[in-house]
Amino acid sequence: MAEESPEGGWRERVYRVIFEHATPAGRAFDLVLLVLILASVVAVLLESVPLLRVRWGAELLAVEWAFTILFSIEYVLRLLSVRRPLAYARSFFGLIDLVAVLPTYLSLLLPGSQVLLILRAVRLLRVFRILKLGRFLGEELVLIRALRASIRKIVIFIGAVLVLVLVLGSLMYLVEGPQGGFTSIPMSIYWAIVTMTTVGYGDLVPQTVLGRMLASLVMMIGYGIIAVPTGIVTVEMGLASRRAAAHRCPACGLTGHDDDAAHCKRCGERLPAAAG
Repeated sequence: MAEESPEGGWRERVYRVIFEHATPAGRAFDLVLLVLILASVVAVLLESVPLLRVRWGAELLAVEWAFTILFSIEYVLRLLSVRRPLAYARSFFGLIDLVAVLPTYLSLLLPGSQVLLILRAVRLLRVFRILKLGRFLGEELVLIRALRASIRKIVIFIGAVLVLVLVLGSLMYLVEGPQGGFTSIPMSIYWAIVTMTTVGYGDLVPQTVLGRMLASLVMMIGYGIIAVPTGIVTVEMGLASRRAAAHRCPACGLTGHDDDAAHCKRCGERLPAAAG
């Protein structure tokens, strides 16, 4: 794992405070960190309000830099306190920690990029670790497996939909033409996508009887198309849930084991699927 404790010295002491959630110091650090993350997200939201930005712009900017400096120090301490800093920097939480501080520095070169600081909210995912919500993490694995199993089918489905909107958009361009507002095939494809997804902005409306009949057909197709990805993911989630239940440890309740696992990776208990 990327988060491995070094042996001895000040790095191990820092590691215990930052990464170990069971100790009083570690839990206090995590709770303070969550409060700071929430406060920084609120500051970004307030800074986007024009009235508050005009009145308190300098103060909000100072608060933003204060949070950035604190999170920068925390990020450096995380890198220094793990055994393999590069591995942690490339891990999920390592990348999120980096993204939490980069936008403020980037704003010196690209004004406005500090809006990306709202990504700090992703760091709140640490609450699953801090509160030891292991069951939620297990359900997360089920969802990830279902999405991975669905992705090929969904890609094929999206490809078919793209061909369909290309054909329908071209037909609408042929029926309505520039005089009806459909000035080009790309514009007509845009209309087909908006109509098929039932968004319906209303900026392009067919004027002829034939065009309205075609629009009605696109609307009816749209309702059916929306249901397909939902059905694909639902089926895969059901399969993933059954696999997870079959690989649930009877002793500690841990899920998310590999399909060929024979024993629980937490407590070593023999899994039901391997019992036979």
